[in-house]
Amino acid sequence: MPRYLVRASLTALVIATAWTRPGAAIAADAPSGKASGATVEDLLVTGTRSPDGVAADKLGASVTVVTAQDLEDRQIRIVSDVLRDVPGISVSRTGGVGGFTQVRVRGAESNHVLTLIDGIKASDPFFGEFDYATLLADDVARVEVMRGPQSAIYGSDAIGGVINYITPTGREAPGLRLRAEGGSMGTYGGAARAAGYANGFDYAVSGGYQATDGYKVAPGGARDIGSRLGSLAAKLGYDVSPRLRLRAVVRWTSTDADSNGQSFSPPGFATDSPGSSTKATSVYGFAGADYQLMDGRWTHSLSVQGVDARRDNQASFARTGGDRGARLKASYATTFRIDDGAVAHKFTGAYDHERETYQNTNPPGPFNADTTRRSVSNDGLVAQYDLIVGEVAGVGAAVRYDRNDLFANAVTYRIQGFWKVSQAVRLRAAAGSGIKNPSQTELFGYNATAFPFVGNPDLKPERSQGWETGADLILDAGRVRLGATYFNATLKDEIFGIFNAPLSLCARPGLPAPSSCSTSGNRATNSTQKGVELSAEAQLTDAFSLAGAYTWLDARQNHVQEIRRPPSIASVNLTWRAPDDRGSATLTLRYNGEMTDSDFSAFPARTVTLRAFTLVNLAGVWKLSDRLELFGRVENLAAQRYQEVYGFNTPGRAAYAGVRARF
Repeated sequence: MPRYLVRASLTALVIATAWTRPGAAIAADAPSGKASGATVEDLLVTGTRSPDGVAADKLGASVTVVTAQDLEDRQIRIVSDVLRDVPGISVSRTGGVGGFTQVRVRGAESNHVLTLIDGIKASDPFFGEFDYATLLADDVARVEVMRGPQSAIYGSDAIGGVINYITPTGREAPGLRLRAEGGSMGTYGGAARAAGYANGFDYAVSGGYQATDGYKVAPGGARDIGSRLGSLAAKLGYDVSPRLRLRAVVRWTSTDADSNGQSFSPPGFATDSPGSSTKATSVYGFAGADYQLMDGRWTHSLSVQGVDARRDNQASFARTGGDRGARLKASYATTFRIDDGAVAHKFTGAYDHERETYQNTNPPGPFNADTTRRSVSNDGLVAQYDLIVGEVAGVGAAVRYDRNDLFANAVTYRIQGFWKVSQAVRLRAAAGSGIKNPSQTELFGYNATAFPFVGNPDLKPERSQGWETGADLILDAGRVRLGATYFNATLKDEIFGIFNAPLSLCARPGLPAPSSCSTSGNRATNSTQKGVELSAEAQLTDAFSLAGAYTWLDARQNHVQEIRRPPSIASVNLTWRAPDDRGSATLTLRYNGEMTDSDFSAFPARTVTLRAFTLVNLAGVWKLSDRLELFGRVENLAAQRYQEVYGFNTPGRAAYAGVRARF
């Protein structure tokens, strides 16, 4: 870690401690801004398996809450865009909106991040990760981000952290909301939401759509790459009695995105590929019941959830590949609380049964993938204990045991704690382990007629150990909040592609011998991730508020910098609000430092450097009445030319405008 960063972090902590006023509250790590409504008392559903959640200021692990006000102020249409403002997160999108989008937390792989949508595990069972291109933003949603290993709570996938996208119930956000907009690149879209509650029943029904003609993604190309994204969702709840509540969620998403191929000969850029596209649909479902006993001291939650994901790929207007994956998960969680004066004990137990089914649906062909339909089951047991001593301190520990059909049984853990040193300074620390099971393609291969890729059923799960320590402080009676975190993690048995493997691995009876062969394996060397996350929030005046984040990251594999993980990432959001809240304007700056990527025009692939870039966005809204408002935004105001994925151009300056109605 650079010495100047260490000095800057320590200086900020010392100065903040000296200036803090008595009686101030304690800030959680990097909520997205006091002015936007985030507070440390926010109840999180992501940081625990307890059915009744946990307060953000009672956790030692790093957490960020992106509020609905943040999404509205910054006019977020794709959820991955607002994640760029969260400490520790990097985002890479292959081309324009609708292109495959990966999110990495603290330098971990994109499939090391567990994504939940209203508590539903959302990753594609076939690929083993979630494509963030498919997630449209709801105007009234919020996002909870837990950083660091969380496998002791959630099992496989949660090595880098957990991202939970949460929509409100009809009781939390009632009313009718309509939005329509259009703008550059032939873009148009909108959203509608109707929600309410009566006689113990609450409902929220919503839908969103966004379409764009796109732009020329291939360098020197002539083909515009567009997309069409849609979603429908319903969230229901019913209070059968003061003790019993029923809940249900159903969500449907659709993505139809043009795509370009990538040249495997110099210069290795994306190439115009007429008739190439990807179509993906997913259906998510959840049903659960919550029951309370002993005046709420003993809570129970029983739920079942699932996802059915399908993907089809086209090239030259013909279907060339596809896959289907399904997941069914049943869970039971219970918590018993003992309050003894200022000391509170919380004992939580949970059981998960998960079954995934997946199949490669590629059409028949030489050296094609195995299209056998396969299933794998996993059972997980969780034990969690949390101790809170008044508002002063707290510790927590969790351990999980997983029994899997294909892999060795695994045990993961998490410990965390906080200490309120004074009314202004809060110290925290956490440590834990993570695990990620191999994906279907890694185990059994996938379609690669020209370059056969076979699976490796002997792969071991990837494992991680990590820890963090940090501090939160507050200045000027809560008008300024600061946070700093140092983290360190080591990944073992990382799964990677082995190219130019022995041809015998790809031989098939009755078929010609292939000219090349590839497979997967576990690395003998470790990957390391360490870094610093800084956050700042300030209510500068009654009209102006500021939220900023900075991440310094050192992610290496065998001492070599990992691709698509910029060592420096920063963002600043400055918001102005008119008197009587008649309007607002938000200026957003996002800096992405220089990073490396792979160029597959050489064999083996060579490493290239993508230059740093800074994006400037400006969004504004003005209320015509209490129910009607106009809004507009300009993205990439400075017309910055940059690439997030080597060989794929990104959009230039773009402007959008629309109208929103609320009833």
